[in-house]
Amino acid sequence: MTKNTKTPVVPTNLLVPFIAATSIFALWGFANDLTNPMVSAFKKVMILSNEEAYNVQFAFYFGYGVMAIPAALFIRKFSYKSGLLLGLALYALGAILFYPAAENGSYTYFLISLFVITCGLGFLETTSNPLILSMGDKETATQRLNLAQSFNPIGSLTGMLIAKFVVLDRILSADYTDSSEIVALGAEKAAEIKAFDLNIISGPYIAVGLFVALVFFVIWKTKIPAMTMGDHLSIKESLDRIFKSKTFVLGVIAQMFYVGAQIMCWTAIFQLVEYLNESQNLGVDATFMEYYRHGVFCCYSFYRYGIDEKNKPR
Repeated sequence: MTKNTKTPVVPTNLLVPFIAATSIFALWGFANDLTNPMVSAFKKVMILSNEEAYNVQFAFYFGYGVMAIPAALFIRKFSYKSGLLLGLALYALGAILFYPAAENGSYTYFLISLFVITCGLGFLETTSNPLILSMGDKETATQRLNLAQSFNPIGSLTGMLIAKFVVLDRILSADYTDSSEIVALGAEKAAEIKAFDLNIISGPYIAVGLFVALVFFVIWKTKIPAMTMGDHLSIKESLDRIFKSKTFVLGVIAQMFYVGAQIMCWTAIFQLVEYLNESQNLGVDATFMEYYRHGVFCCYSFYRYGIDEKNKPR
């Protein structure tokens, strides 16, 4: 390669697979931020305590913890494309399971559905990041990943908007300050409100499940070359290398606490704003606060890619 030749961020022959893989970044952002406000929604609809309502997030993010290592082993044995397809299949299945969960009216069924969704997301995140890194020259790998990750907040923003305008603003439970007011209406009326609200909650999930099924077939028909990145080590060799690096281990621990704090902030802001509105009559909307935050994140993500593009190797 001559000195004046630019190294492409994405080679032309890999452009279609890159676009297909990048769309998945938006899909898991959508699921994450559609679900965060559901803690408040389920609390009112199902008449739950705060502890019970937070099982939404426990079920949702537990799938990541369960599936990350199996996903890596699966990809190692088969391929990136196989990992994407299995992840999409689990995502679609979990989302569509919201239909029987709503029909049954069981909180446990909803939690199982959320768990299945994130088992799929665990596969997608474990697969997509290294796949994007491997789609081209190593010198531009970071730029490629930054570009793909820029679409994650777009999915997040879309998920928040749908949670706000399609779910939270339409559920009948939102018209009541406290769950006790719904109970006071009588068993028949309370059951009617619950059934209506569960159908509203399940609607976006069922719709995204069908859309993810469509993406599954698109990825299935898309030719994604077999790719590897780095040394192909045995599992024991990989673990030995990881645990020999104290910096890496400490980084993983720090990341664990960071993600835990991040999820708690994303979720608790809705309960905090609800409490402030009830106690001080502030009239604040948590969804728009989150929307501004993700808007800044989205803009910065594309700005970061622009900086990388300007300074990339020539």
